[in-house]
Amino acid sequence: MEGFQKQFLDLALTSKALLLGDFTLKSGIKSPYFFNIAPCLSNGARLHQLADCYAQAMVHFDLDQAMIFGPAYKGIPLVTALAMAFYQRYDRALDFAFNRKEKKD
Repeated sequence: MEGFQKQFLDLALTSKALLLGDFTLKSGIKSPYFFNIAPCLSNGARLHQLADCYAQAMVHFDLDQAMIFGPAYKGIPLVTALAMAFYQRYDRALDFAFNRKEKKD
């Protein structure tokens, strides 16, 4: 396991974004785990760690992108943080975009 993968797993467990147990998902399927990204987005330190893990994963898995996309709503802070982490770590500015769920008046 790579360092960023260990960091991600530790973050997911300590923030309680990853819960282990017996869960019934919205689809009705039973699962031994439940993942909710919201706890990782609830403060700057965790969001920075998460974005840094994603930036390292992009490079590790050779996901060379000109633009990244964050779907509303939770994806917006995540894509913003990822672009910043990618720049900080690799000195490369990624463009990013996001959508809105509601129609603009």
